[in-house]
Amino acid sequence: MDILSAATLLFLIMDPLGNLPIVLSILKHLEPKRRRIVLIRELFFALAILLLFLFAGKSIMAFLHVQPETLSISGGIILFIIAIKMIFPAAGSVTGLAAGEEPFIVPMAIPMLAGPSVIAALLLLSSQNPNNLIELSGAVVLAWGATFVILMFSGVLHRLLGERGLKAVERLMGLLLVMISTQMFLDGMKSYMGM
Repeated sequence: MDILSAATLLFLIMDPLGNLPIVLSILKHLEPKRRRIVLIRELFFALAILLLFLFAGKSIMAFLHVQPETLSISGGIILFIIAIKMIFPAAGSVTGLAAGEEPFIVPMAIPMLAGPSVIAALLLLSSQNPNNLIELSGAVVLAWGATFVILMFSGVLHRLLGERGLKAVERLMGLLLVMISTQMFLDGMKSYMGM
């Protein structure tokens, strides 16, 4: 998988446009200057977590005795579920924060940006391409950079696209993710069956 394909996959899973309304609601009670500082801090925490799982992925899989095929199949299933939720979102969202509380790592860095599905994808990518970790780290930084820009300009994007526009984009991203997750599942099955 090349850098651009990997970055696109990770960006779709991170779903910054889908997370935009949640980020805005989490940070709405903070002063604008403090809001920016908290957002930057959370984004950098997420990047550190993603890079940690990328470079430690092979060791983690070996420790847990998980085969790449298992990860591909389970990753495909997880991504499929995430994609279905993007296409058919549930009403309301629980952030896990008390009213007026400032987020610290949870829920913004983990699980919104560096969630289980992104980590599973990174583990899969690092196990399939153990000699291309530098290129994959470039893909992580690209996906993270695009997410960074979207979230830093969240107010502008929210005004530009509106609630309906954001939902339409998120559903489109969900459709793309359904195709990617199905391919990931099929690749895992092919590999498992020895085809």
